[in-house]
Amino acid sequence: MANSSDTSNANGTPGPDVILSGLGIRRSFPVGERSLEILHGVDLELGRGQRVSLMGASGAGKTTLLNILGLLDRPTEGEVWLDGQSAWALTTQERARLRNASIGFVFQFYHLLAELNALENTLLPAMIALPHVAYRNKREEYETKAVSMLKRFGLGDRLKHRPGQLSGGEQQRVAIARALLLDPPLIIADEPTGNLDSSTGERVLELLFEEQETRRTALLLVTHDHRLAQRCERMVHMEDGLIQADSSHTMPT
Repeated sequence: MANSSDTSNANGTPGPDVILSGLGIRRSFPVGERSLEILHGVDLELGRGQRVSLMGASGAGKTTLLNILGLLDRPTEGEVWLDGQSAWALTTQERARLRNASIGFVFQFYHLLAELNALENTLLPAMIALPHVAYRNKREEYETKAVSMLKRFGLGDRLKHRPGQLSGGEQQRVAIARALLLDPPLIIADEPTGNLDSSTGERVLELLFEEQETRRTALLLVTHDHRLAQRCERMVHMEDGLIQADSSHTMPT
């Protein structure tokens, strides 16, 4: 990926080929009378449709950075641009709408709602995005899309099953369907196979990568697995709250 200076407009804002840009990201937390700085000025950009892995040892700052780039936490200093908008210049409601529309999240522990079935969990982004009446008017359209996706993911006979009735791999496939429902331009996946056995994890990854390639969605993938990281076109390595390496390579076929 080009440096931010090569992909930014003359006014310093990210160019149109950049879907996500973190500029000068610092994050500190109060510890007693002191301040503990976790991120020390991180710059990271993702191009549209790009697949990027983020690696680093525990404590390197990956989760803190991910929460900020995903608009779940505010940086102490720095900017986050998402899909052409300066995220922290928005109101709380505007930022929540941007996050819901532009980012699909896939977590290690699925984060499905236990009281909802697979289909209802998949529909959650649409329920959140639209007022009640608007959603009711478009519910059939979204349900058709969600059912089609779940069937394609091999869950056609699990639509009415709640998370507790699904295997780990099935739950993660529901989570991927949920992340993709609104066709966001960015997917953030935090150790998406970390809670699965190797065989199930491989099937889930193949599904995620296939959808990412077909949709040309940008993917930021946090992983400890170097072999998995090499399946991304860029590998970013964090250490001590800074990006120490950012390399591009040809992905294996």
